Amino acid sequence: MSTVLVLNSGSSSLKYQLLDPASGDVKITGIVERIGQAKGSVTQKANGETIERNLPVPDYREALAILGRLFEEVGLPIAEAGITAVGHRVVHGGDVFTEPTLVDDDVVAAIRDLIPLAPLHNPANLTGIEVGREFLDVPHVAVFDTAFFADLPEVASTYAIDREVAAEHRVRRYGFHGTSHEYVSSVAAAHPAVQEKLAAEGRTPDSLRQVVLHLGNGASASAILGGRPMDTSMGLTPLEGLVMGTRSGDIDPGVVFHLMREGMSGEDVDTLLNKKSGLLGLAGESDMRELRALADSGDAAARLALEVYLHRLRKYVGAYAAVLGGIDVLTFTAGVGENAHPIRSGVVRGLKFLGLTIDPAANEARSDEARVVSVRGGAEAPLVMVVPTNEELAIARQAVEVAGAELGRVTGRLAVTTKHMHRTEN
Repeated sequence: MSTVLVLNSGSSSLKYQLLDPASGDVKITGIVERIGQAKGSVTQKANGETIERNLPVPDYREALAILGRLFEEVGLPIAEAGITAVGHRVVHGGDVFTEPTLVDDDVVAAIRDLIPLAPLHNPANLTGIEVGREFLDVPHVAVFDTAFFADLPEVASTYAIDREVAAEHRVRRYGFHGTSHEYVSSVAAAHPAVQEKLAAEGRTPDSLRQVVLHLGNGASASAILGGRPMDTSMGLTPLEGLVMGTRSGDIDPGVVFHLMREGMSGEDVDTLLNKKSGLLGLAGESDMRELRALADSGDAAARLALEVYLHRLRKYVGAYAAVLGGIDVLTFTAGVGENAHPIRSGVVRGLKFLGLTIDPAANEARSDEARVVSVRGGAEAPLVMVVPTNEELAIARQAVEVAGAELGRVTGRLAVTTKHMHRTEN
């Protein structure tokens, strides 16, 4: 058995998954929460059973120790789990890391240097890497949320500010959720319905125009042409773009200055826009299920929040159709995108001028498979799809690819060295 352990280290949580990167079969999945707080908890699923415990988790070392003990408890000790690599999610790679990277001390130092670009995320990601390397002596690979968008066209990545200031402070649009956007767009592109559409139109895959909406508590949109990103909604940080669970998304920068002149500190404004805005700020509820229930009950604030949310989504889809010169596939993914059929129909309802449609029966049917939820029209009609994201599988496969490539280089160097030694001895 060959497996990969995927770690997603947050500021107070550690999500983990042990899976077979070839088949996608998940052996164990879990989350350790409230790390560093007086009362922690862990939830783990394996072999069809769920373990839930409340226990102290003072730090990440203890979180990984708990993980190790629970692996043993379900009959799969770490030493016998066949782990060939550990994949770490890292939010911000800046302009330094443009692809999955084998972790060494220099990489750790470089990720630390990028903390000013992602002060809410990279420190926790880095802690997970450092403790993980102590925990398991196998190749560790960092997979960056920003990597997929590293080669955005300059017209999409450049902010219209003084270019010397931008260069000095590394200010540009980086984009996030890249692992999800890359995985989902590739799955959609390979779907038989999309392949049939391209064949019927006599087109090649590199002409496929796709807009992907990753809608969870965090939300982002991307415009993808033939597998290459042309634009994305998040920018220097994950704050820009769509309305999210607790983030404002696009906002006039003048609002920041106005609030500070009114007495709020920079930290206060940061907290407001990242943690107390979005759906939560508009309606007091960030969970889409609860928000929809409030709206259905007649709550005016909840109804307005949903309309603002949908308005922003429709605006981005329309804008990205313009960027791409049309749209062939609109793809929904992540928690809200995959499960909230009223949101999908609400987005498409205002975009009929682009040829987008919704088949109510297909849209409302639940499935874990990639599927088409639009009305089947002629060959030229755009498709609306739902594609479940699987960032852990994407991270695992990239980790194996990087670790395998490194093993090949080491093996090659050893072979050359051995051959040289034999010639010397002879």
